[in-house]
Amino acid sequence: MRIRVNRMACVGSAICVVDAPTVFEIDELGKAIVVDPHGLTVAPEDLWEAARDCPTQAIVLVNDAGNVLYP
Repeated sequence: MRIRVNRMACVGSAICVVDAPTVFEIDELGKAIVVDPHGLTVAPEDLWEAARDCPTQAIVLVNDAGNVLYP
């Protein structure tokens, strides 16, 4: 799986950082960035939780074939 953040949609709520702190960080612009693009440092359910909890659905989960799984 690959993780992306739609920076145009991100409002910097940082819920993703709470749910998966080894995958996401907040940058100097106050928006989320992905520091572990394959999510290898967390359980898959933590990635799904971070994506579902994002208030603007800015977190995009993509499978290895390139298909968008969420949102």
